[in-house]
Amino acid sequence: MKRIFSGIKPTGHLTLGNHLGALRGWVETDQHQADALFSVVDLHALTVEHDPGRVRRLSRQAATLMLAAGLDPELCTIFVQSHVNEHARLAYILECTATDGEMRRMVQYKEKSVRARAAGQSVRLSLLTYPALMAADILAYGADEVPVGEDQTQHVELTRDLAVRFNQRYGHTFTVPRAMRPPVAARVMDLQDPTSKMGKSHDSGAGIIYLLDEADVVRRKIMRAVTDSGSDVEYDPPSRPGIANLLEILAACTGRDPKELADAYTSYGALKKDTAEAVLELLRPIRERHAELAADQGHVDEVLRTGAERARGMARPTVDAAYRAIGLLPAE
Repeated sequence: MKRIFSGIKPTGHLTLGNHLGALRGWVETDQHQADALFSVVDLHALTVEHDPGRVRRLSRQAATLMLAAGLDPELCTIFVQSHVNEHARLAYILECTATDGEMRRMVQYKEKSVRARAAGQSVRLSLLTYPALMAADILAYGADEVPVGEDQTQHVELTRDLAVRFNQRYGHTFTVPRAMRPPVAARVMDLQDPTSKMGKSHDSGAGIIYLLDEADVVRRKIMRAVTDSGSDVEYDPPSRPGIANLLEILAACTGRDPKELADAYTSYGALKKDTAEAVLELLRPIRERHAELAADQGHVDEVLRTGAERARGMARPTVDAAYRAIGLLPAE
């Protein structure tokens, strides 16, 4: 059976984009067809200014929402990244395999470092080097496939390059993974800025649908979504990004094709109304299950403990092999 790894970073409350672009695929497909590991990658949240207490709260909330969305610990491994030391152990080995130029070409480093400087903040070294940690997340488990959105494809390509380079220099140690992308709504855009991704950590949440938003909040955000000039409903992402985003969201919620959906509407208002109702129907069972799990955190903690133990058992042989291959003296 193929093995897959993917993770969610606890830098903000999980969004509709997280669900349509990642969580739903994990639940409906990946945990049934693969030896799957899903992690709250909390170490990645430390690359920028953050509040420690908020990171802990968001990590727990993310794990709870992963379960609420339908991940089954009997079918897959669910854990918190920092609970498995092998991630950090392997990250340094991969930093010693990567080059400075490779790290500086990462789009997210360029974007986030500019924002940090503009805010008068220092740029942490970990923001530059964290793609090596992301590669360690994947390579430690011998993952064959990595379900990712469009914005993370570059990091999987770097992971592949590092795996190949390490194998060529030090002997075959790592499986070379490949990226997988869902066919629709892989990158849900901000409702107020449809040229930007619907991100967890934006300063304003007006264009972001959070998984735990109340129903009236979801309706209001979608009804106020930015549209485009003109009145015809057409699916044309380059020139009509606002309408295309709504059509892609509706398509992802209903399992239909966005181009076909466009032909069924003659007004923006009707499209927004149907999109809002489809999103609410999609999120309702997740919100209800989350409330149940939040009232039983002992169960969530046990799932994470068991998941971390299982993940350590999977990762340790590979990481130990990488230490030996690169020339480190065994501890025993």
